[in-house]
Amino acid sequence: MHPRQEMIRITMRIQIVAWRTMTTIRYLLFIGTWTTFGMGGCSNEETAEAVVALAYESGINVFDLSEAHSGHRAEIQFGRILLRRAWNRSSYVVTTKIYWNTKAEGRGLSRKHIIESVQASLVRLQLSYIDIVMIHKVDPMCPMEEIVRAMNYVISKGWVMYWGTSRWTPVEIMEAYTNCRQFNCVTPIVEQAEYHLFYREKPELYMPELYNKIGVGLMAWSTVTIGMVSSKPEDCGVSFFSRSSYKNKYSSFSWTEDETQSLYKEQEYGWKEKSADDETRKYSDKLRDVCALAERLGCSFGQLAIAWSLKNESVQCLLLGASNIDQLYESLQSLQLIPKLNANIMNEIERILDNKPSRPPMISTLALR
Repeated sequence: MHPRQEMIRITMRIQIVAWRTMTTIRYLLFIGTWTTFGMGGCSNEETAEAVVALAYESGINVFDLSEAHSGHRAEIQFGRILLRRAWNRSSYVVTTKIYWNTKAEGRGLSRKHIIESVQASLVRLQLSYIDIVMIHKVDPMCPMEEIVRAMNYVISKGWVMYWGTSRWTPVEIMEAYTNCRQFNCVTPIVEQAEYHLFYREKPELYMPELYNKIGVGLMAWSTVTIGMVSSKPEDCGVSFFSRSSYKNKYSSFSWTEDETQSLYKEQEYGWKEKSADDETRKYSDKLRDVCALAERLGCSFGQLAIAWSLKNESVQCLLLGASNIDQLYESLQSLQLIPKLNANIMNEIERILDNKPSRPPMISTLALR
């Protein structure tokens, strides 16, 4: 048997064992098209199709698309790939996003924009329905009632099976859930949020609470693993922490496009160079220690980051990015690392990171008087 085929067989077996040990079924991994179809992605559609085909044959059957990252081109190319492959429609899951963009012509999350976006995505994907449509960021100018009623409408039409959110705060998710209950609409089922070794507060403190109370799952994505940072200790993580905008960009759960542009301007003109240097120095030692641990375990930094994220039981699904099949192979091998992450290794990682989130202590109103 070819080594790559053997690796696929082992990966699928590990996934099945992992699924059976969970109290609820988890998809574990899914492919994000940001690095496959977006900027800096595959050089041609044939390479993109090879990545998608390898993912499907390896047991990964969730594919995430977003006009925010790769525009309409991703949906068009992915639709052509699905048409050529002719896979059973029930064997894969397609998720796409409705993006609130202040720069685009169709902006906001009005009923009109949501319905038109879903219909346009169906045409580009050449599908009869989309499994999950996610609202990417909240539109502060649109009432939550209008958003949930519009999502309920496209679901009742059969164009969409479920809906979810992306980059929403826990308060916003609860507001949507409350409106859905009040107006007898379909509730959101998933939140897509950032989660990695250096960003843990929301996924570890607030998402488990939402999952246990209202059943909203977590689809995690990571800026560390999407780009498959270098496995060399001296290079690992540099591409992630060299940008000064990251600290401000992800300091809150929801941010507008205008804020993003201002951050890029700050980086372009060097207004935040000092803070960027401080941030890089702050994490350089931690990155070096994590990379040394990864080398000791016989894996790359990206593989260790993926395996560590999957150890979190509240992560129902973790996004992988790959611009070629070699990157995808490397990511898939991280599944074999999960059994090695025992209590001692996890404690060592916690000691290196020293960033385990904790809730602030309760303050009595009587004590404030």
